[in-house]
Amino acid sequence: MAPIRDKFTIHSKAVVCQDVELKGDITIGSGTIVHPKATIFAVAGPIVIGAGCIIEESAIIVNRRKEVMRIGDDNLFEIGCRIEAPSIGSFNTFSTRSRVHHTVRIASFCVIGAGCVLAPADDETLSDYTVVYGPSAERRTWTGKGKVQEADLRRKHAEYLREMLPKFNRLRRGDGA
Repeated sequence: MAPIRDKFTIHSKAVVCQDVELKGDITIGSGTIVHPKATIFAVAGPIVIGAGCIIEESAIIVNRRKEVMRIGDDNLFEIGCRIEAPSIGSFNTFSTRSRVHHTVRIASFCVIGAGCVLAPADDETLSDYTVVYGPSAERRTWTGKGKVQEADLRRKHAEYLREMLPKFNRLRRGDGA
């Protein structure tokens, strides 16, 4: 297998800490925040991360498929989660230490609870507003009530991080977009 060639495109308004492990062909969108110690590996195909995402410490995002891994806007990847889904919509939350296998595609407004593991043998798509919770990864459908408040809270969280992370961490600069 040929070695992985690194090619990073980081939007000028993205905040990506220097202490982030990036490998492969990765595009990071406007306003996205990547904490120190996060890992993003484009092993087989490229990864395109949308605008306004927050990727916290020890989060791991891996693309093991040849196709482009597309991550929508305003997603939250919490501490220690490992995500390999080839397609992710917008406004999703991947809670602490959750795992999503490369056979799962995520729509929008989904929540994967803390410690939940989604690893089906066959390809599966989580529909909009799906909430996965508990040790056996049970599922419910969320009504969407409170999504405006959730979006406002996430926006304030991102605003705070954009202000504070550069004060205590060196930033990685991209070639702009």
